Amino acid sequence: MEDDQAISDMYKLSLEENGFEVLLTEKGSEALAIAQEQKPAIILLDVILPEVDGFSILQTLKAQTETKKIPVLLLTNLSQESDQEKGKELGAAAYLVKSQHTPSEVISEIKTILSE
Repeated sequence: MEDDQAISDMYKLSLEENGFEVLLTEKGSEALAIAQEQKPAIILLDVILPEVDGFSILQTLKAQTETKKIPVLLLTNLSQESDQEKGKELGAAAYLVKSQHTPSEVISEIKTILSE
C-alpha cells in the first residue's frame, strides 16, 4: 500500500520484473479487505496513508487469524527510531526507509523475508 502513484508504479514494475504478482491500493480499508481475500505472500505497507495509517493496518493484520502470519514489510519515509521500534513491536518483518533503499534492495529484503 502506497499513496504516491509514481512510487507505486516504480515498485510495481520492479516487483513484476522479478516475477512477483502485485496487488495495489492506496486506501487502508481496501488493503485489509485485499489481505483477507487474497492472502498475499507478503505485504509492503507505507505508514502514512489516507483514511487509516499503516501502523493501525499492521496492528489489525496481526490481530486477525486469517492474516496474522502474512509478513509485512513497512516501507515508509518515517525515519525516526521510535517509528521503527513501533513497527517492529506491532509485528513488522522489516522496516525500511524509502530514501535509504533502492527498489533492488527492497526486493532483496522481500526475498530474504520470504525465504525465512
